[in-house]
Amino acid sequence: MVNWAQVFFNSAITGSLYLIGAVGLTLTYGLSRFPNFAHAEFITLGAFVGYSVAEQLGLGLLPSLVVAFVVTGIVGILCYRGIFQPLAKRGATTIHLMVASIALGITLRYAIPAFWKLFFSTRGWAPLYFSTTWSSFEIGPLRITGLWVWLIITAVALAVLMHFILVKTKIGKAIRATSSNPELALTSGIHIDRIILITWFVGAGLAAIAGIFRGADTQVWPMTGWDIILPMFAVAILGGIGNFYGSIAAAYIIGLAENLGVVALIAVGLSTEYRIAIAFLILIITLIVKPEGLAMLFRRA
Repeated sequence: MVNWAQVFFNSAITGSLYLIGAVGLTLTYGLSRFPNFAHAEFITLGAFVGYSVAEQLGLGLLPSLVVAFVVTGIVGILCYRGIFQPLAKRGATTIHLMVASIALGITLRYAIPAFWKLFFSTRGWAPLYFSTTWSSFEIGPLRITGLWVWLIITAVALAVLMHFILVKTKIGKAIRATSSNPELALTSGIHIDRIILITWFVGAGLAAIAGIFRGADTQVWPMTGWDIILPMFAVAILGGIGNFYGSIAAAYIIGLAENLGVVALIAVGLSTEYRIAIAFLILIITLIVKPEGLAMLFRRA
């Protein structure tokens, strides 16, 4: 018997995680015009910072979210200013920038555990676990934990906040204008470099929040971000590059598809590890059939 209520609730959990992590990815992708694979390491960095604040300093989840957002956001700015912006000014193509992001990601992947081992006495690549015991309860057929509730609430709150920023503030309108038409935005007096820096700060910060929730739910280790970066790219492609509203819909579509896929995999006797192939399949189909993704449905974004 399949507990469909739990399947749909798990889909909301997965979609919320992808939403938090993919929004920053799709916004920076839309403005900087290249896929930043180092976004995975921003997720990992956030998980490590959050673990240190919550567990080693004993300050709890909320302070860890704030500190990780700020620290990782600053690292995002430094990466853009120190690597990607100089390359772009020298005429680097999308391929050059993408390869540079892969190189940066690999560097960060090995630097993060080395740094934490040196300064925080962790065990290098050995996984770390949050010691917080989250309350669990049942509502009918549903099993729910406090962490999952906070994850969904955080995703909804961030979606509402980002909507308000993009629609009601000058910075948000500048972000949308720059993503839609950089040349026209520049002639309109928008400081494009400043807008891109703000977007990288926010994007890396949101990746950090996703990393904390992922780490708290599973484990914190140098591959925390890489384990979920490919579904997030699928969200960015399906939602439409640079399209915030499309990313919201795409995150929950892929979350639902993955959890339905798990049911199907179990039914045919295959390992649930194949669930990652579902995001790849959606990505491939989207690129072949509708490369613009869901952007056509959300022109206002």
